[in-house]
Amino acid sequence: MLLKDLPEDARPREKLLARGPGALSDAELLALLLRTGLPGKNALQMGQELVDTFGGVAGLLHTSAEDLKRIKGLGPAKRSEIVAVLELARRALVRQLQDKPLFSTPQAVRDYLQLQLGSRPHEIFAVLFLDSQHRLIALEELFRGTLTQTSVYPREVVVRALALHAGSVVLAHNHPSGEPRPSRADEALTQTLKAALALVDVRVLDHFVVTSTQAVSMAELGLL
Repeated sequence: MLLKDLPEDARPREKLLARGPGALSDAELLALLLRTGLPGKNALQMGQELVDTFGGVAGLLHTSAEDLKRIKGLGPAKRSEIVAVLELARRALVRQLQDKPLFSTPQAVRDYLQLQLGSRPHEIFAVLFLDSQHRLIALEELFRGTLTQTSVYPREVVVRALALHAGSVVLAHNHPSGEPRPSRADEALTQTLKAALALVDVRVLDHFVVTSTQAVSMAELGLL
């Protein structure tokens, strides 16, 4: 069935205009980007295939134009449009965090970390380096693999903090398993880094454990 053959209130464009973008599913929003499908597969079905193949929008956020070739019917133009829209989403969140003190928009911090780390298939340890006003200077992914006190080197975190003239940092790492609770190893690592950074007068403001659905603050749990 072509999109134009669907009931008017079920067509993505008409539904968006009548009820707003929040009323649309991920597949429907992607269908609006795709515009057209293939013989036997309309744009809505292609949108659903993208969602199913890459694990939802969170998975798509880390998808390259090359990865999108797996979906039959996505030519260079459509692949470029999808990647461009996802990159705009990243940049909008980064700009929001650079323009304001980080914790004036706590949900933006969580959204940004989920966007950057939530769908990664392996563990990544990242640091948000902040200026004296708690505005974002940079997010850097420093280590990957199983994270322990022996695999994350405090000296490297300290060197980057000094190089970027950071006044404070927010630590973050993901749990690909989907388990949001910090482990004992996470707690020990946090204390090690906190002590190392304190020697150069850089504060650790928080450490987030990130999954595809949430970002848990260790500071809020009283673990900092």
